[in-house]
Amino acid sequence: MRIVIAEDSTLLREGLTRLLAEASFEVVAAVEDADALLESVDRHRPAVAIVDIRMPPTHTDEGLRAALALRKKYPDTGVLVLSQYVRVSYAAELLDAGADGVGYLLKDRVSDLAEFAASIRRVGSGGSAFDPAVVSRLLGRRRDLSDSRLTERERAVLALMAEGRTNQAIGQRLFIAERTVEKHCTSIFTKLDLSASPHDHRRVLAVLRFLNG
Repeated sequence: MRIVIAEDSTLLREGLTRLLAEASFEVVAAVEDADALLESVDRHRPAVAIVDIRMPPTHTDEGLRAALALRKKYPDTGVLVLSQYVRVSYAAELLDAGADGVGYLLKDRVSDLAEFAASIRRVGSGGSAFDPAVVSRLLGRRRDLSDSRLTERERAVLALMAEGRTNQAIGQRLFIAERTVEKHCTSIFTKLDLSASPHDHRRVLAVLRFLNG
């Protein structure tokens, strides 16, 4: 899987490059600003662009703006943004274009290489990967779901689904059988009025409705 990294910190950029090489990813470019990121994605068309939210020149949201531009111009490239902090507004902006091929992780998660690599692969395969802290904050904004149709268990399943977990992983996390997870998913789809369709991915639609409303 081909990767482009955009991170202005030389130490972190080189560290990410080495870590991802160890995890069998091909880092085709590692750049330090948003302009170089856009040029590198145009040149290499990677499976995933890993983007620091804060980059030069102002170190505010240049990375986020570049990530949004990538999602619009290169829909086949997954975008995984990294941040030191949870900003619900940033997550909401990323989700405006859908929940497929997008992720938002805190930089602390990078230290767990297996988990980080799994998140990159999910995003590169069209799934989502949201940090549990981000999901928790977004869940706090969605009281309408918690107070009405979904049960506490269904909310827990949907929150883990939003992190990008498979049914097997959700079952292991909640200590329930995979078949039980499947039943909860069916109930969630029904309550969110997501009927089966060959043109729609109900799992992605459920996550999008949950996170972005």
